[in-house]
Amino acid sequence: MTTWLITGCSTGLGRALAEAALRRGDSVVATARDASTVEDLAADFPETALALSLDVTDAAQVQAAVHRGTEVFGGIDVLVNNAGYGYRAAVEEGDDDDVRTLFDTHFFGTVDMTKAVLPQMRSRRSGTIVNLSSIGARITPAGSGYYAAVKAAVEGLTGSLRKELEPLGITAMVVEPGGFRTDFSGRSLQQSAEALDDYADTAGRRRKENDTSHGTQPGDPAKAAAAILTAVDSTDAPEVLILGADATTAHADVLRAQLASLETWRHVSESTAVDE
Repeated sequence: MTTWLITGCSTGLGRALAEAALRRGDSVVATARDASTVEDLAADFPETALALSLDVTDAAQVQAAVHRGTEVFGGIDVLVNNAGYGYRAAVEEGDDDDVRTLFDTHFFGTVDMTKAVLPQMRSRRSGTIVNLSSIGARITPAGSGYYAAVKAAVEGLTGSLRKELEPLGITAMVVEPGGFRTDFSGRSLQQSAEALDDYADTAGRRRKENDTSHGTQPGDPAKAAAAILTAVDSTDAPEVLILGADATTAHADVLRAQLASLETWRHVSESTAVDE
């Protein structure tokens, strides 16, 4: 039996993944800032689900959640760093405190959770760490500069982590979703208080009052959960699991454009060698 610790299980992909893992007989430490939002999982699966309060920006709660999950189920086999929320603002509009909180949650929360479970995974020489990113890290939309930046930071961290952990029998991977029908573009989406007129046709188009995408996204969270289970179960999990046809298309478009730019500027890039 596999034991999962999943952050941000109150709604969305985290919730769908916890439900999918529990339904197939795995154990899940289901966490949310307010444990009452996940207590129904523990009620439905009393032998295999543990509902805990966890704010990933609180170091003491991070350690307590890992300790309690290990105490109840004997160890954490899979950590899913899913907790987070969206933030939209033109770069100039972004509030400094809001941006720091965004990084504390998405990046440093992921770091702290990872460091909390790695000692036991290293001891067992097994385990999987799944870090949620976003196609936004690749396509960097106007108005999502800070969100794209924090997810790019998570992806860079995970790439290095994967290389460090592979020799120890531990897998690290990124999940990069496109649009899914969750609360991400609704209740979970935050934005800057200030909106500058000069950005009305760029970042402004993606502000909540102008964005009609909520509830119309093409992705099914239950199918995303099934895809993550498949990847975690695989003996050859991808470094980056892209979820959604919208995301795969966008990702491929970015790669082609980057390669074309590389070739266009290759002569300049390679003109920098020391003359012998």
